[in-house]
Amino acid sequence: MISPALTDAAEAWLAHARALRGASEKTINAYRTDVLGFLAFMAEHHGGQQGLAPLARVGVSDMRAWMAHERGRGVSARSLARALSAVKGFYRWIAEREGFEPTAVLSTRSPKFQKKLPRPLAVDAAQAMIDRVELQAREGWVAARDVAVVTLLYGCGLRISEALGLTGAAVPLPEVVRIVGKGGKERVVPVIAPARDAVDAYARLCPHPLEPHLPLFRGVRGGALNPRAIQKVMEQARLQLGLPATATPHALRHSFATHLLGAGGDLRSIQELLGHASLSTTQAYTAVDTARLMEVYDKAHPRA
Repeated sequence: MISPALTDAAEAWLAHARALRGASEKTINAYRTDVLGFLAFMAEHHGGQQGLAPLARVGVSDMRAWMAHERGRGVSARSLARALSAVKGFYRWIAEREGFEPTAVLSTRSPKFQKKLPRPLAVDAAQAMIDRVELQAREGWVAARDVAVVTLLYGCGLRISEALGLTGAAVPLPEVVRIVGKGGKERVVPVIAPARDAVDAYARLCPHPLEPHLPLFRGVRGGALNPRAIQKVMEQARLQLGLPATATPHALRHSFATHLLGAGGDLRSIQELLGHASLSTTQAYTAVDTARLMEVYDKAHPRA
């Protein structure tokens, strides 16, 4: 049982993270689950001790016990690493407020796990996906809407939340558009002509008024388009095309980056286009490109 003081402290930290870092509600909810889970374990582990004081007494053995407990209930190394990161963030904040030394928590090593490489589509598969999506809807304006969204994901490297966050004020799309991404970070993204044309075609056919302050992309009943609608139409398209389950809306963003890199784009520019806070995140695409080159080498070289 978590004491009210601990719950209040956790919520105050979450409010701090929301305000200072601009974390999304999805991220905030994940932090809340991770930190409250940790606090509940520690309360039970220390015999039901309440209040903030026990936090200062958490030691290395306590951290090991918590991590062993999490792995024992089936939490993956990747998820545990995320939870530990959240716990460390909370501890930095609460230790500064309460004036204790958080070394035991902050020095805990994150579990090792194999980072997943992005799974982009091939160039022809990405184009086939856009073409096939257009055939899924019964109504012409819905087909045009789906094509416009998918073309923005692949042509501009947008996250689906960023594409669906556009408003009617964006029409007609200019050659560059200002996007507000994760953490409230802004970036300027060039918009290729096919993406502008696709959005214009949708705007002409959309039966709902595209007011400047309302979402650009609408559901059938006129409300904001749910991301699940695009996920579903891509699921149908990939089944018809025989593409793997990794051919998701986010895979089009991966494809954008990988195809730019393969065509000679430099990492720093791609980082800016994607809105990655760290270059190390973008560097994952170099591994993808190298893996593709090695695959070609192994298949084609006579001595491979």
